[in-house]
Amino acid sequence: MSRSSILNVTFDCSDAESMARFWSEVTGWPCSKVEMPGNPFWWVGVDGDASPHLVFVEVPEPKRTKNRVHLDLLPHDGSQEQEVARLESLGARIVDDRRGVIPGGWVMMADIEGNEFCVEEGE
Repeated sequence: MSRSSILNVTFDCSDAESMARFWSEVTGWPCSKVEMPGNPFWWVGVDGDASPHLVFVEVPEPKRTKNRVHLDLLPHDGSQEQEVARLESLGARIVDDRRGVIPGGWVMMADIEGNEFCVEEGE
């Protein structure tokens, strides 16, 4: 039986370097620029790691609508509240706070270019 694995999650963006640096701070993963002829991009992730990497590619058109796919983050070194505050200090903003409603428990945020992601309740 054939199958596929996820190699990367790719973000189209207007400033790939800023986005890569933001997500590097969010995840704690290193970032680096990859000089591919005609298609340079920024990569966030650990080399050789089995986890998908985040890739940031510059495109000319702006983001216009809500994401159809988003990342869910799980805090490891603190509470959900502490992680939301940390992410806000990096430039993210709260889009919808679902901690006190049903269904809920998460906080929907947007990164520095408006891409939505959720912060779940911690471990």
